[in-house]
Amino acid sequence: MTTEIERKFLVNKNLFKPTGDGEYIAQGYLSSTPERTVRVRIKNNHGFLTIKGKNIGISRSEFEYEIPEPDARELLNLCEPSIIIKRRHIINVNNSIWEVDVFEGDNKGLIVAEIELQSEDEIFNRPDWLGDEVSNDARYYNSNLSKRSYNTWNK
Repeated sequence: MTTEIERKFLVNKNLFKPTGDGEYIAQGYLSSTPERTVRVRIKNNHGFLTIKGKNIGISRSEFEYEIPEPDARELLNLCEPSIIIKRRHIINVNNSIWEVDVFEGDNKGLIVAEIELQSEDEIFNRPDWLGDEVSNDARYYNSNLSKRSYNTWNK
């Protein structure tokens, strides 16, 4: 079993300037209950199936498997509404790897940065473009953004 320890932050759109287009990601959820999520993702023409357990603080169990891209496309058709589309930018800041997701479609306007940690109390440098932490705000979980998009509640 793998444990994911992740912190999530909003990004200041005025300070964050992505370089390049980023990785294209389309993802949907076969299951999105608080106890478990089962996600299908296509990232740069590669398919993935990911199972995540219930969040306990900022930690949860995670299992990810690469699957054939045509299978991932078919599975996206079986997912709960709606499919999340985003561009992911990988940014190294003082030896910390940040994944910055720029959302498109129903969640356009939302930019979220995530950092995976080795422990819940790990110290890391905060880039100047980092905004408020939303690690424990369930509205920003991708599984919830697929059900209730950012633009429906952030007015």
